[in-house]
Amino acid sequence: MLLHDVADRLNIVADHLPLLDQIRPDPALSEILDDEVRHLARLLGFLVGEHAFRHRAADRYPHQTTATLQRVSLALASAAEPTGAALAALASAVTHLGHLTDLARQAPGRDRDGAITGAHQTLVDRIGESRAQLARAAKHLRSSADTRTASDTSATPGLATPSTRASRSR
Repeated sequence: MLLHDVADRLNIVADHLPLLDQIRPDPALSEILDDEVRHLARLLGFLVGEHAFRHRAADRYPHQTTATLQRVSLALASAAEPTGAALAALASAVTHLGHLTDLARQAPGRDRDGAITGAHQTLVDRIGESRAQLARAAKHLRSSADTRTASDTSATPGLATPSTRASRSR
């Protein structure tokens, strides 16, 4: 359930990004990017924190480690790379949006028009790249969650579940 939940949250971030044909260099896009960068950064932090927690638990209690716990830990760690890439693509989109804003304030001319077109296309590409990376991470998490091994067992006592972990402070 944890992997499906994180996949759902990654998909929500992707769904909040504008579709490629709806991208306009206006303040509304800045607000969307602000919100989604924050959400994505928190999700990346969650992935890393959960993996670290599970890694420490497996090291401290190796006799309690199951194939399921190992698979979940690996899935969380593997989802960090595409999630980080999506975050980097959104950071690049913010840069290009700022460049577009600056170009719009310059005197009209052929050079400016070409630069605006190029910066807009790069902005569109970065948001598209972010969507693709988020979809990749979510797909990987769902695939890992749906994979069963012969030695899978229920949750091991002594290791925190997502609900008990949320109530503890680090």
